[in-house]
Amino acid sequence: MGQKPPLIILTGPTGVGKTALSIKLAKKVGGEIISADSMQVYRHMDIGSAKIRTQEMDGVFHHLIDVLEPEDECNVVWFQKHAKEAIAGITDRGKLPVLVGGTGFYIQSVLYDIDFTDTDADSGLRQQLELLARQQGPKALHEMLRQKDPGAAARIHANNVKRVIRALEFCTQTGQRISEHNEKERQKEAAYRFLYFVLTDGREQIYQKIDQRVDAMLAEGLVEEVETLRKRGLHKGMVSMQGLGYKEILAYLEGEYDLERAVYLIKRDTRHFAKRQLTWFKREKNVIWVDKRDFLDENNILQFLVEKAGKLRDESDAKK
Repeated sequence: MGQKPPLIILTGPTGVGKTALSIKLAKKVGGEIISADSMQVYRHMDIGSAKIRTQEMDGVFHHLIDVLEPEDECNVVWFQKHAKEAIAGITDRGKLPVLVGGTGFYIQSVLYDIDFTDTDADSGLRQQLELLARQQGPKALHEMLRQKDPGAAARIHANNVKRVIRALEFCTQTGQRISEHNEKERQKEAAYRFLYFVLTDGREQIYQKIDQRVDAMLAEGLVEEVETLRKRGLHKGMVSMQGLGYKEILAYLEGEYDLERAVYLIKRDTRHFAKRQLTWFKREKNVIWVDKRDFLDENNILQFLVEKAGKLRDESDAKK
């Protein structure tokens, strides 16, 4: 059994500054970046996903950005497969893979090579559950899950209908609770020699950055971007249009509420999302917390990351 391949993970709540730091880190360690972001995979969805621009990449190769059409469905099984392929290719080229983004479940799926027990989708059951969600609302569906699998219900937000349905399907098809299955998978040994950095900051600083980012998105043309997607035929039932910023602006364009309300909801729900991200990372094993308040500036943070990453690189070189 050979030595496990190396992997650097840089994550943290939305708006904390992962993107700029990841470019500097990748350049210093000879790395390529794999995006662990469930929205940046989609083409034509640039502003609302805060997608990195080509000029910002500064020559660092990025994987899993702009690889799906908005009509396609990105899920954790798809992500895991393609991220693992990207990591293998980067490693074969003698570079260090740097997994960057805020979707904790995606990161976990790769790091621990989680087995998703690919049960055949029961389309009849799924349609029945989707109909129930439309007729009685997401909360009714979530209550069903709470009765069958309280652990899963506690971890999945009621509005995340897709994941609630998947958990209910898993229960019905396997007779197991998905929360128990996932917990067993979480106990697995990591598939990589890894450094798991979680970049964070004070709550007020994070919330302020979120508000500034949302204002910047609107100034850059978020409403026009969503209108273009709407004219293309995209609707709220699609996975891509469930993204923060997209669903609220779509609801505004369809007359559910005014723009001021839409902006308020984006900011509020993004703050809630950042809080859930931090809760997720606190549960993860062997993470290195990088609190921006503990460093003089970003150069000091970068130096800290590079020193840690150097040991990973040295181990890889020693293997050759």
